[in-house]
Amino acid sequence: MDLNEAQIISLVIGASFAAGLNVYAMCGTLGLLGHFQVVHLPPGLHVIENPWVIAVSLAMFVLHFFADKIPAFDLVWNSLHTFVRIPLAALVAYAATSQLGPGAQIASTALASVIAGVAHTGKFAARAAVTPSPEPVSNMALSVGEDVVAVGLTWFATVHPYWTAAIVAVLLIFTVILIRMCARAVRSLFARGMAFWRRPASPEVAQPPAA
Repeated sequence: MDLNEAQIISLVIGASFAAGLNVYAMCGTLGLLGHFQVVHLPPGLHVIENPWVIAVSLAMFVLHFFADKIPAFDLVWNSLHTFVRIPLAALVAYAATSQLGPGAQIASTALASVIAGVAHTGKFAARAAVTPSPEPVSNMALSVGEDVVAVGLTWFATVHPYWTAAIVAVLLIFTVILIRMCARAVRSLFARGMAFWRRPASPEVAQPPAA
C-alpha cells in the first residue's frame, strides 16, 4: 500500500523510537518489508530495500544481539551507539519525507532525532539500573524485550501508522519518567557519596590528666 503524508510522518515516529532501541532491527525490518513489497516505502527509502543494505543490517543485528547482552560491556556498546542510532534515525526520517517539502522534511528529521534520542537515553538508563544486578538474566531479558519491541514497532508502523504514533507518544512519556527517576537516583547516590567523604573525622577522646 502507498502511504500518504500523515502516514509517512507516523511511520517516521514509530521507526525513530525503534531506532533508539535497536537501529539495526529497524533498518532490517523496513528493508525486508519493502523488498518483499509488504509495504510500499516512500521513494527516498528505496535504498534500504537493497539486498546488500538488508544483509549488512541483519549482520549488525546479530552482532548487536550478542554484544548488547553482556553485562557492563553493554554500557560501553550503548554509549558508542549514541553516535549511530540518533544520526541514522534522522537520516531515515530525512529520506522518508523527501517528497513532503523542505519544511516538513526538516521538522520530521528534527522530531526523529528527538524521539530516537529519548528512546536511546531511556534504554541506557534502564540498562545502567539493571547492570549492577549480580545475575545476568535481567539484563538479557531487557535486551531481548528491546529487540522485540524494535522489530514489532517497526512492522506495526507500516500497517497501523496512526496507532503507532499514539503508542510512541505513551512510550515517550514513560521513558521520560524513567529517565528522571534514574537521574534522581544517581544524584542521590552521588550526594550520599560526597557527604560520606566530606564527613569530619571523629575527634579523639581526650585522655584524663596523669595523677
